[in-house]
Amino acid sequence: MLAPSWEEHATRLANAEEPDLCAVLAAICQEEAVDLQHNAFVAVGRDTRSSSQKLSESVTEGVSALGGQYHDYGLVTTPQLHYMVCCRNTHGSYGTATVEGYYQKLSKAFTELTQQALGQRGGQVCLKVDCANGIGALKLKELEPYLPGGLRIHIENDGLKGKLNHLCGADFVKVHQKPPVGLEMKAGERCCSFDGDADRIVYYYLDAAGRFSLLDGDKIATMISTFLKELLVKTGQTLTLAVIQTAYANGSSTRYLEENMKVPVHCTKTGVKHLHHKAQEFDVGVYFEANGHGTVLFSKAAEEKIRHQAENEKDNRKREAAKMLENMIDLINQVADRRVIDTTDAERQAIAPPGLQEKINALVKKIKWARAFVRPSGTEDVVRVYAEADTQENAEGLAYEVSLAVYHLAGGVGEEPKPVGR
Repeated sequence: MLAPSWEEHATRLANAEEPDLCAVLAAICQEEAVDLQHNAFVAVGRDTRSSSQKLSESVTEGVSALGGQYHDYGLVTTPQLHYMVCCRNTHGSYGTATVEGYYQKLSKAFTELTQQALGQRGGQVCLKVDCANGIGALKLKELEPYLPGGLRIHIENDGLKGKLNHLCGADFVKVHQKPPVGLEMKAGERCCSFDGDADRIVYYYLDAAGRFSLLDGDKIATMISTFLKELLVKTGQTLTLAVIQTAYANGSSTRYLEENMKVPVHCTKTGVKHLHHKAQEFDVGVYFEANGHGTVLFSKAAEEKIRHQAENEKDNRKREAAKMLENMIDLINQVADRRVIDTTDAERQAIAPPGLQEKINALVKKIKWARAFVRPSGTEDVVRVYAEADTQENAEGLAYEVSLAVYHLAGGVGEEPKPVGR
């Protein structure tokens, strides 16, 4: 993950004309006191998009031109490339820096964890996986032989026919609240969707009445943190656990975690870089964006305590709980002009333009369990509006009214916003 302080450097490089490129690089090296005598190594990977091959070649050519070394891992998912980097940066202590090493480590931890959690309960478990016509399909097929026999995987949208993320994938399912094209569901079946590079995941199912139920990032974070807290209590460890959310997190999940599970929740600005940084402040930090992008971080000190207890604890109950936490550690891949609007309070309150926040507050007061905020996009010249309420109809109506307020008070361009669905 690129350090925030280097984002400005990346922008300068991207915008530099070719004749100025060497000068810009030299200036960055001087500003950051980069030791040019130190050998540089770059891990390179790509997905199945048509542009990836050429971009990958450009990266390796650039590394070679500057005298660096690289290893091209070819077609890999984003989490797999994160794994390779971590293995190399820890000189192999995290794992073997190969695709086979990735499959072996994760499958071993998954098999042991499910055996510990399920005990002697047998039977087959089936999971339908929508791979968004991306790299996830190829890599999931490679992973299958490593998985326990009790788990059957059905791969849908494997890229042989459909287009990447078209009417499928985690974002499609999250936004439209319905299954992807190409995946047939029956009541009670377990299903999930990746995104194109397989670093997002959402789960869903049909209940007995045929209603679609989505387990998005908020619910995934809630379930994982609940499971982790139960294990930490069993071990007797006094480790700090927290869930990190953005303003986009559903308010009900925040209330449940704080009031029912007594798990601290902290809010940051939108973006994995902010979530990741905050999660590092705790022994165990859990973060998931609503779109299914997230992970769990264990501090080095917490990991050492858990592994020591798993090996040396005399109390059987505590030792088994520690072993389950140890497998969780091994299973989790640890890596994470619109400016007229200005915000504060982790982007939940607008301080400019004048009158906008007051208008939003007035709209929110009219609806039960309502919440809304706006923020400028970090990548596009648009303003993002978030709204939630007690019913879908009220949430959509609130989003429309807030959009109108933004349009009129922030100098909207083009046609006025229209009600959702029109």
